[in-house]
Amino acid sequence: MILKRLKKFAEKTTTSLDDFIIMIIHKFVIPMLYLGSIYLGLKYLTFPEYITKILNVLTLSLVTIFIIRMVISIFEYVLRNFWLKNESLEAVSGTIKVLLPAIRIVVWSVGVVFLLSNLGFDISAMIAGLGISGVAIALASQAIFKDIFNYFVILFDKPFVAGDYVVVGDFMGTIEHIGLKSTRITSLSGEQIIMSNSDMAESRMRNYKRMSTRRISFKIGVTYETGLDKLKEIPQLIEQIISSVEDAKFDRSHFSQYGDFSLNFEIVYYVLSRDYATYMDVQQEINYKLKDEFDKRGIEFAYPTQTLFVSKVDGMENEEIKK
Repeated sequence: MILKRLKKFAEKTTTSLDDFIIMIIHKFVIPMLYLGSIYLGLKYLTFPEYITKILNVLTLSLVTIFIIRMVISIFEYVLRNFWLKNESLEAVSGTIKVLLPAIRIVVWSVGVVFLLSNLGFDISAMIAGLGISGVAIALASQAIFKDIFNYFVILFDKPFVAGDYVVVGDFMGTIEHIGLKSTRITSLSGEQIIMSNSDMAESRMRNYKRMSTRRISFKIGVTYETGLDKLKEIPQLIEQIISSVEDAKFDRSHFSQYGDFSLNFEIVYYVLSRDYATYMDVQQEINYKLKDEFDKRGIEFAYPTQTLFVSKVDGMENEEIKK
């Protein structure tokens, strides 16, 4: 009766915590209370010693199983609703799919050790007996355990997640899946690159998905024949061009140096998107407009030229030739 009223109350609230607590009470606490009541009732009856031992073992085993399952349920709820609440559904499902089996193994192992210890088994002797074989297995599985450990490093630290575009050494592509031992990357050309979690955790990596803007710095050169008035006009013209393009933010434009064959301007602006296609589209639009506006004003882009002075054999004056 009380549980039904609690369920009705929980249905009216927005939080899931009260629903979870009621589920724990209904699924684990109440069965353990029933089991405890039956056990205490049987204690007042007289049975042969071997039946009493069987009842003790069964009761302890069932209580241990209920506690193990309850602890696993609590871990799963905490993972889904607190630790991973800000992650995407796909990321949460993938993480729980890998992490929950590991939690189950640990909890069941602790539960079994607790049960055996309470049943009178010498746990220390059993662990000592497994020591030599355990060392051999550990040495043989060193690389595997290293990858598993680095999986948890990646999981907790989150240097990248599925869907991020990364560059690792000579490889680049989109993170497709982060597994217990390896990470799969889909390259730009379409093939799948499989790298161990140890390599991913220990390598220097560029994660382009994390950036909010892209900085672009480039230089253009105009001919030495360009007049001073037009030179002074160029920085302002470039600012107007960049500011007129969507997703572009002008930073600076300066007459930076005298080149071998050109008067050089340095331009810096930002693309307000991390999308690579948008980044290329913005650059293209700005380049088109630069060419169009320079042509309208008669400003010529410079290209490599050389001036050669050739002396004639008969001693005539030098002839200046431009190429």
